[in-house]
Amino acid sequence: MAVVKDVKQAIRDRVWRLLEERGVAAFPRPTYGRIPNFIGSERACELAVSLPEFRRARVVKVNPDSPQRRCRELVLETGKLLIMPTPRIKEGFLMLDPDKILRSHYREASTISGAFRFGTPIKPWDSPTIDLVIIGSVAVNPRTGARLGKSHGYAEIEWGIMRMLGKVGEETPVVTTVHELQLVNDEIPREPFDLPVDIVVTPTRVIRVSRVNPKPLGIYWEYVTEDMVREIPILAELRVMRSKGQ
Repeated sequence: MAVVKDVKQAIRDRVWRLLEERGVAAFPRPTYGRIPNFIGSERACELAVSLPEFRRARVVKVNPDSPQRRCRELVLETGKLLIMPTPRIKEGFLMLDPDKILRSHYREASTISGAFRFGTPIKPWDSPTIDLVIIGSVAVNPRTGARLGKSHGYAEIEWGIMRMLGKVGEETPVVTTVHELQLVNDEIPREPFDLPVDIVVTPTRVIRVSRVNPKPLGIYWEYVTEDMVREIPILAELRVMRSKGQ
């Protein structure tokens, strides 16, 4: 397991360094330890909106990181419900309904502070079914769909929670928006909870992945530590539900 994590971290470190050295990293900087923002991130989001999967979707879940801010704004602009995890999932999830927000406030609502202001806290079991998931990545293999986040597993936990509750499934499309420099040829080692992607969108192109691995079936409780349960209160609630067979 340590070897797997070391290999993953080496790929992350290489990509973070490359983004900085090539001058494409954007605020907030440095990129190290983050889902990196990059020059062209807004264009990548605008290209993602052209996907038929996006056009068909009614409810879209988007991560709260900087490079996907424009994606969140576009979800609202196109009249779709936005589900946004709070940072580190510490305060659960927020739902933003564009019909309840003035159009002039959509940009602010797409920021983290604005989402707390304009969004409504929602328990994941009360969420509507999610039609499309957009996530950030540090690195992604466009051939296999394997991706790396920043190492904390939040995207996987969010997916696991929603899958456990039947809000997403194997057929729910997962899209990541990244810079071309975040595309890697490495065989990214897989752990059971890792979430692969179906579509990779850069500022210049859309890549449809021939995904190799299935999506996680839920929360893999054997990997959930007590620290994680303390830091992510919704996990404690779900663990109680699970123990009661609900």
